Amino acid sequence: MLIVHVHVHVKPDCIDAFRQATLENARQSVQEPGIARFDVIQQEDDPSRFVLVEVYRTAGAPAAHKETQHYQIWRDTVAGMMAEPRTSVKYSNVFPDDSGW
Repeated sequence: MLIVHVHVHVKPDCIDAFRQATLENARQSVQEPGIARFDVIQQEDDPSRFVLVEVYRTAGAPAAHKETQHYQIWRDTVAGMMAEPRTSVKYSNVFPDDSGW
């Protein structure tokens, strides 16, 4: 599995609109066969900061996700809401895994 953490800093006056658009994207994303999990988390001490935790079943699933209409709508909708460009970090799953340890 491939896990991607997308860090987003939203303009304070756009928090509610960003949250609404992102939740709609997440609801549709979890329906994709290549996505095992799609979490939206919001920082408690700074509600303008979000992390999208995207768990993909295959290496090709992120590219397939970016081709979906719901992702493209989300991307275009939230582009002007960000206080700075979003960043992402990719992770490999260590546990649980299939190695038996």
